[in-house]
Amino acid sequence: MDGCLGHSHDHDHEDDVGASLRDCVDEPRVFCLNESIPNSGRAVLKTQEERLTEEPSLLSQYDPDDDPELLLHVPFTEAVSIKFVTIRGASGRETSSPPRTVRFFVNRTDLDFETARELEPAATLELLPPEHDAGGTIDYPLRPAGRFQSASSITLYFADNYAKMNDPDGDTLQTEVTFVGFKGKGTRAKRRAVEAVYETRGMKKDHKVPDEYGARHFI
Repeated sequence: MDGCLGHSHDHDHEDDVGASLRDCVDEPRVFCLNESIPNSGRAVLKTQEERLTEEPSLLSQYDPDDDPELLLHVPFTEAVSIKFVTIRGASGRETSSPPRTVRFFVNRTDLDFETARELEPAATLELLPPEHDAGGTIDYPLRPAGRFQSASSITLYFADNYAKMNDPDGDTLQTEVTFVGFKGKGTRAKRRAVEAVYETRGMKKDHKVPDEYGARHFI
């Protein structure tokens, strides 16, 4: 594994798309806004062996008058290069729905929901419908790759879910995530505090949604 000799984890494995970065996560400093259970954002950063487990999960707070958003901030113990993200949502449940649109921000420590909605992200993904990862997981490439190098932290803004897309006027269902993982490599460079106070502009072509051929499916 490249770098990331984690202080509290068993070493996660490497596959043909890269090494798991779980050992690089600075777990005590992970936080999530709008989670219904405290510290559940940390709990879904599971090992690869646990990636198909449904519990514990990250569930947005229930508010019928508000969007079922989540803002998950993941700092690392060293600068990393992130190549793939894996996100698995709960499906087949009556009160929750898997996430659909996810916006990614790198090296931002100042985000809240308002800024996450307004700022240009490093990338935006529209996750495939839940039936595509039945029995497995999908590795989504993060592009353009240059924006995910030397990352001290990454923030995931879960903007909506599939229930909202399928029935915009229906009841609001909570967004539920069961696994978040990252693959890439560590740099062994000590993390520096980064507080970006500017917006990185990107061309629309930089934010294409990966299709079934751009993502990698693992069982």
